[in-house]
Amino acid sequence: MLQFTKRTEYALIALVHLVDRRGEFVSARELADRYPVPPRLVAEVLKELQREGLVDSQRGAAGGYALARPAADITLAEIVTVLEGAPLLTSCDTGFAGTAGSCEVEPTCPIRSPIHRVRDRIRDVLSHVTLESLAHPNALPMVTPTENR
Repeated sequence: MLQFTKRTEYALIALVHLVDRRGEFVSARELADRYPVPPRLVAEVLKELQREGLVDSQRGAAGGYALARPAADITLAEIVTVLEGAPLLTSCDTGFAGTAGSCEVEPTCPIRSPIHRVRDRIRDVLSHVTLESLAHPNALPMVTPTENR
């Protein structure tokens, strides 16, 4: 079913730690020492988040990574999309269902529209969960449907 990759899990651990450090730069080594995560993979993930503007990096003895924006302005949807791409549920989302790159069932498919609504709802939920709410679970918003589907 739906499951984040280890890369995304490690990124979320690192990002929540950065929220708690309130603007201080944190090294990948410090994260690996604090949590049982592979330092090389954490460093790769942080570099990718830096390329996408979610974290800033600084070289040197006091270097490392810090959030580039307030945690309340970074959504789980952004993080997941950077590291995994947009959530996909069916082969018609990928464009690789049939041999020619299109789904042979598409013209008469009874699930395409309902499944796309489910996918959009998942994206909606992810976009309403902020990094701030992950770092402070008691503040997690109760996500309610935006429309009656």
